[in-house]
Amino acid sequence: MNKPTTAFLHYTAAPIIGGVEGVMLAHAETFVAAGYPVTVVVGRGAAGAQPDGVEYVEIPDLDSRHPDVLTIGAELEAGHVPAAFEAATHRIEELLVPILSRFDNVIVHNVFTKRFNLPLTAALFRLLDRGIPPNYLAWCHDFDWTGRRERRQVYPGYPWDLLRTYRPEMTYVTVSEQRRRALAGLLERPLDEIRVVYNGVDARRLLDLSDEAWRLAERFDLCNADLVLLMPVRVTRAKNVEYGLAVVAALRDLGIRTRLVLTGPPDPHDPKSLAYLHSLQDLRRDLGVEKEMHFVFEAGPGGKEGYTVGMDVIGDLYRVADLMFMPSHREGFAMPVLEAGLVGIPVVSTAVPATAELAADEAMLIGEDEPPEALARRMAAWAEQDPVHRLKRRVRRGYMWQTIFDRDIEPLLHRRERS
Repeated sequence: MNKPTTAFLHYTAAPIIGGVEGVMLAHAETFVAAGYPVTVVVGRGAAGAQPDGVEYVEIPDLDSRHPDVLTIGAELEAGHVPAAFEAATHRIEELLVPILSRFDNVIVHNVFTKRFNLPLTAALFRLLDRGIPPNYLAWCHDFDWTGRRERRQVYPGYPWDLLRTYRPEMTYVTVSEQRRRALAGLLERPLDEIRVVYNGVDARRLLDLSDEAWRLAERFDLCNADLVLLMPVRVTRAKNVEYGLAVVAALRDLGIRTRLVLTGPPDPHDPKSLAYLHSLQDLRRDLGVEKEMHFVFEAGPGGKEGYTVGMDVIGDLYRVADLMFMPSHREGFAMPVLEAGLVGIPVVSTAVPATAELAADEAMLIGEDEPPEALARRMAAWAEQDPVHRLKRRVRRGYMWQTIFDRDIEPLLHRRERS
């Protein structure tokens, strides 16, 4: 079954810098990643600034800074509808008909609630009357009729009243609950007739993750975790990986979605080290934490063993992690303690001399003979008490662009199919 086609319509697009333009860019990337055809239809921008796979259509009359639009807008700002308004509206309508007729959905950003190109707004209302295209989504970031300053620049009557006119065949979307309440009041409609779709964040771009680090983050499903533990160590008996596996199992039993990533390979100088890795894999299976615990060493193509990463990728994983976890029996210097400190994530470590010397007062030290279940409860308590972690967890689980697309945007693209 073919996925519905969608056009994004606005005054401008990337490389123009602005909040709406940034949202459109993120939406376009997410649509393409999900296999949805998308076209950007704007008055000004650049085809080369759009994500790969996005079609770009430029119609200068849509630009809020087009000379004709500025001339008409100046008279409208003074409360007069110029004679040129009708001709401009008709011209834009006819320019849009052959383009928008190709799409199942058109997502219109701000044009239905902002005055910056009222001939365009009027033309879109006429296309609504003609059923071109079948499904409009009015993505409303800002409203002139409710803004303290903007309210003085709109007037009762046509065409300004279009910016507060409800159309039942259109889906209205705001970017926050506050905006939803404002739009519901403006349109005099119940709250449940307006959707809220929050903006999101791009973790890969914001955290500056390399291609390889992002591949691992996706493979290990780190962005859907409540708690990400990083063990930046080799696979040796001195690192006490068995204890780490038991802690992960205890965290799972507490209902915490945990991911533990061990970055290093087995010791190449110890012929028994690979056998030790395989014994840990067996223990992982026995504890039922195969989804929760991952060795980077086994993350080669097709799950093939032998994969290794450099410090650049490990540094990326530090930025994804919530805690640096080092339950070692012994350490020579405990370099990961310093690395975690520089990146700014807490340290959970046994009280080996190196850790005690470097960060005794700053680390969560594992007590001698402390049961894994007890440490898991302390980690869980930290996760609930630390406001920075709570916000990070909330963003990671609910405000990633892909999550927002899957949960909130994609259903809107099939609205007409179900009606």
